[in-house]
Amino acid sequence: MADTAINASHAISGIPGYVGLIPVRNLWLLMLYASDLMRQSGVARRALEELPDDIPDLVAEILARLVKRRLKRNLSCGYRIRDAHLTRVRGHINILETECGQLLDRGRIACRFEELTVDTPRNRFVRAALDEVGNIVNRREIARRCRSLAASLRRMGVVGEKPSLAELSVDRFGRCDVEDRHMVSVAHLVFNLALPTEAAGRNYLSVPDRQIAWIRKLYEKAVAGFYDVVLPKPDWRVDAGKVIAWPVERKTTGIDKILPAMRTDIVLTQISTGRRIVIDTKFNSIVTAGWYREESLRSGYMYQIYAYVRSQEDPADPLSLNTEGLLLHPSVGNDIDETAVIQGHEIRFATVDLGSEAKEIRKQLLSVVGVIENR
Repeated sequence: MADTAINASHAISGIPGYVGLIPVRNLWLLMLYASDLMRQSGVARRALEELPDDIPDLVAEILARLVKRRLKRNLSCGYRIRDAHLTRVRGHINILETECGQLLDRGRIACRFEELTVDTPRNRFVRAALDEVGNIVNRREIARRCRSLAASLRRMGVVGEKPSLAELSVDRFGRCDVEDRHMVSVAHLVFNLALPTEAAGRNYLSVPDRQIAWIRKLYEKAVAGFYDVVLPKPDWRVDAGKVIAWPVERKTTGIDKILPAMRTDIVLTQISTGRRIVIDTKFNSIVTAGWYREESLRSGYMYQIYAYVRSQEDPADPLSLNTEGLLLHPSVGNDIDETAVIQGHEIRFATVDLGSEAKEIRKQLLSVVGVIENR
């Protein structure tokens, strides 16, 4: 069977507005979940379309997650110029002001100096975005989180007014500011509340990369990012790119050099129910032509997910004895959701329709891990 939805040649050449048969607007949603908004292939004039009603909630969720994570590692600081009358010299002395105000008679000096502060343009912009999105989201819990995080920023000293675009344009990100980049990018989306289209327009906007290799990786990161954002903490733990070891009992001296590593895409653990789900994402059709039938699950992927769940069985780790496996492929109009229990492990083969609306994509991703969201 041909890989209809994810055909590489289609993804590169593309129907206008699509990557393969995936709408480009949904590619931007994947970039949101993957916190990969800064990945782009250039800048071009693009038109804007209004966001669906549920997108502000999604943007608010992601912004709140990024800000909360940033607060755990301390906000980035910057320097600001400050003028003050001090009892000792700091920075440069303003001789004219000191003399005119006869400050020396009072034991003071007019000084201009640089001061380290968290009240930087980027932090003020993010705080303003939290205030803004907290007033427009539909879900009360998300609105409460945004307002709480904005209040936390104020208590830490981020108290200035929202910066102008001119102030933000001169702000430069360093190599250690990756998390700030993502945070500010989502904050920009809060104020725009629009997604770029493929049609020509008046706005100079980033153009998403259309290379198939990057889109495959984006899909994996987006699924991990989705569960990290949406699944309630601390009941759920999300691990992405986790390396697991083969249960080797005896080995020769050279086996370590040639034994392939096992790296899972996503591992979900629900503490309250004792569930562990190993998810492997693949960016192609879930079935292919078999030897004796029109459609068959890809045997290599089947062996891979089986190795992930069976090789980790350990009586000392009760969750490992009934770990679930999930092969998750994208699809457009070719949906599959089938399950088999093999030697005590439930293995599920499912697809998510990346051509559907954002609300439906969210519902499908939660459904495949057995979560029903009350909204």
